[in-house]
Amino acid sequence: MSAATPDFDYVVVGSGAGGGPLAANLAEAGMRVLLLEAGGDEENLHYQVPCFHGEATEDDAFSWKFFVRHYASEEQSRRDSKFVPEHDGVFYPRAGTLGGCTAHHALITIYGSDTDWDAIAKETGDRSWRNPKMRFYFERLERCNYIAPPSGLAALAFRVPFISRFFSPRHGYNGWLCTQTADAKLALGDSQLVGVILDGAASALEASLGRALHAHERLESYLDPNDWVTHRIGLQGLWNTPISTVNGRRNGTRERIKAVAEAHPDRLVVKTHALATRVLFDGDTTALGIEYVDAPHAYRADPRSNGAAALPAPEQVRVRREVILSGGAFNTPQLLMLSGIGPREELERHGIDVRVDRPGVGENLQDRYEVPVVYDLPEDFKLLSGCSFEPPAPGTEPDKCFRAWEQGEGLYTTNGVSLAIIRRSLPQMPVPDLFIFGLPAAFRGYYPGYSGELERHKDKFTWAILKAHTRNRAGTVRLRSADPRDTPDVNFRYFDEGSDAAGEDLDALVSGVQFVRRMMSDHIDIGAEETVPGPGYGSEDELRSFIRDNAWGHHASCSCKLGRPDDPTAVLDSSFRVLGTKNLRVVDASVFPRIPGFFVVTPVFMISEKASDVILADARP
Repeated sequence: MSAATPDFDYVVVGSGAGGGPLAANLAEAGMRVLLLEAGGDEENLHYQVPCFHGEATEDDAFSWKFFVRHYASEEQSRRDSKFVPEHDGVFYPRAGTLGGCTAHHALITIYGSDTDWDAIAKETGDRSWRNPKMRFYFERLERCNYIAPPSGLAALAFRVPFISRFFSPRHGYNGWLCTQTADAKLALGDSQLVGVILDGAASALEASLGRALHAHERLESYLDPNDWVTHRIGLQGLWNTPISTVNGRRNGTRERIKAVAEAHPDRLVVKTHALATRVLFDGDTTALGIEYVDAPHAYRADPRSNGAAALPAPEQVRVRREVILSGGAFNTPQLLMLSGIGPREELERHGIDVRVDRPGVGENLQDRYEVPVVYDLPEDFKLLSGCSFEPPAPGTEPDKCFRAWEQGEGLYTTNGVSLAIIRRSLPQMPVPDLFIFGLPAAFRGYYPGYSGELERHKDKFTWAILKAHTRNRAGTVRLRSADPRDTPDVNFRYFDEGSDAAGEDLDALVSGVQFVRRMMSDHIDIGAEETVPGPGYGSEDELRSFIRDNAWGHHASCSCKLGRPDDPTAVLDSSFRVLGTKNLRVVDASVFPRIPGFFVVTPVFMISEKASDVILADARP
């Protein structure tokens, strides 16, 4: 697809949560868009079945296997049982396929914290980022299927701005992203699971409601974490977590892209197996297009890559308007640096001509911390009986849970999360910072082969503790080489090596483990056994040691942050434009100055909608 003259208005590099919806929106608005995806377009049951999302992260059909460092210290790194010496790091799931990481993520769709957006508005000086305005983008993209839309007098009342501002749930009902919740009644036939979830967590919900629960409502009265009023009064309590599914099947970016490409084949052109190698410029700093190689499995994170094989000659595409990078927090800074935009010293180290010296490219990398508390229960969970958690092999009968999924019912229509608790780690925290979710499996993080062990035993239960609003901003993305096929060198610099000198993140996770232990104390009395961290980690100092050694994350963000033009650490202005260039933008998880919300995918969907409006407004004469 080499072209000396422009054939497209825009080229978008990367089809994930940022690039995919953006390309679709621009095409629907009448622009001609080329969407480049380095992976293929493969769909199988690991993709379709929500409960198979773990298997999807390791499926060679769309998995990109990154290995990252949590620490520079070799000694500290090797204390983590998940560390893989031959790869010099810890497995970090990514995806190379149409839809990007939305092809394997756990589907959780959480709006996040109001303060995230207000902080961006303050940092950039751009009031269009304020929370009430950003909520509009959530409403625009959502097609809520778990809360009925307002009707009658309520619908009329919510048209009044004052009433809507304070009392409307502000869900969307006409967007492209369908949201549902798991049927809470699924657990009713499993008294042990009901006990673990509710007896242990009742105090969290009762504190939120201000009253004790009635027996008949124990599975019915969880609150909606995406309700606008819930956010306004303070998001704490026990929740039935919304997920992005339609009739029990994964739904998201891939479906959005395909729907628009089918409706407007002349305006949205999707090119898979296209690895971008550099941004093309004029003699100065105006982006003209993209150079890429047209070859399957070219990137060395692809487990099917033959990294030593010769590549075909690169191809080029030129655009009339802009180049938009949406490769994510690892690949976008890598592509910018390969194109001569980044820290001068880093570029010169790899023999790359410096086009724009932007010290912030690849800096400020952030993630959440997660740690597990795993229990052995006295008996297997009845809910899991007869479920193999695998697609049926050719010529074999599917298990009962798969047959139920085919009818849009049962456990496989869920992501396996049995409900979640959102709370403050300490009362003085300005916003809740812990997301604690339970699942009937043994989950201790990501390592090669982890997905096959999740449900190997059906008597395990994990409370996974996610620390949001982390303080550490010291992670980095560096080039491993000037070869665009190589993965970058990623180091998150956890805890003591990072920028959280006061240790607030570590203390918050200790608080989370202690909270879970209090919840589970009654079950310990009747035969449950904590296996991770285990009884050898009783004191706060012992828990800190466990957390340092075993924490992980999978929401990489912030490596090309937005900021004011006079901020030397900023990479982008508040309209997603790469500072020091023309006609070049970034729209993906790398743009955030601070990691937002609890699960990053929903904020990325929202900025994709916002970027669509900004770009189209700039394109108007």
